[in-house]
Amino acid sequence: MKLFYSPGACSRAVRIALHEAGMPFEGVLASTKTHKLPDGADYYTINPKGYVPLLELDDGERLTEAQVILQWVADQAPERRLAPPAGTMPRYRLMEWLSFVSTEVHKQFSPLFNPSYPEEGKQINRTKILQRLGWVDAQLAGRQYLMGDGFTVADAYLYVISGWTAPMKIDISALRNLVAYRERVGQRPSVQRAVKEEEQT
Repeated sequence: MKLFYSPGACSRAVRIALHEAGMPFEGVLASTKTHKLPDGADYYTINPKGYVPLLELDDGERLTEAQVILQWVADQAPERRLAPPAGTMPRYRLMEWLSFVSTEVHKQFSPLFNPSYPEEGKQINRTKILQRLGWVDAQLAGRQYLMGDGFTVADAYLYVISGWTAPMKIDISALRNLVAYRERVGQRPSVQRAVKEEEQT
C-alpha cells in the first residue's frame, strides 16, 4: 500500500492508524504546496482533489478522505479494536466523533493556513475552534480516550488536528482534560513512530 501524505497534515492520523493496525505501507510525500511527487509527477494525476491523505491499496484501488480511510484501516484489523463492529451503536458513535472532528474542528483550521485570509476572520475561527475543543474537553472528563478506555482511529484524528493549535496561536492550556489526553496519546508507540518518520522526510 502507498500512503500519500504531507508532514504534519491530517494524513498523519492515517499513518498512526496503519501502525496501530500493524499494516505495512510505503509513504509517498505529496506536497500540498507544489502538488509534486518526489519523482516530479503531478499529484493531481493521482488525486484530482489535490489534498492528502490518499491511500492506494495493494490492488490499485484508491481511497480518499481521512475519516473514511481511518475506518477502512480499522476494519482490516478488527482484533486491534480500532473501531467497533460495523452496524453497532458504538460504531455510529465512532462515526459521530470522526464527523465532528472533520467538520467542526479540522475544517475550522483551513482559513488559518491561508496567508491571504484577513486576521479578523482568522480570530473568529480561532474562537470557534476553542469552543469546539472546549466541548471535547468536557466529554473527556473521566475518559482515557474519546470512546472510553480503548484507543480508536477517532483518537488518531483528534490528536493530529488538535496539535495544530499551538502553531496557530490557540491556547488550550485551560482545557485540562484535553491536554492530559494529548499527553497520553502522544506516548503511544504508533504516534511517536509516525512523528519520527515524518520528521525524517
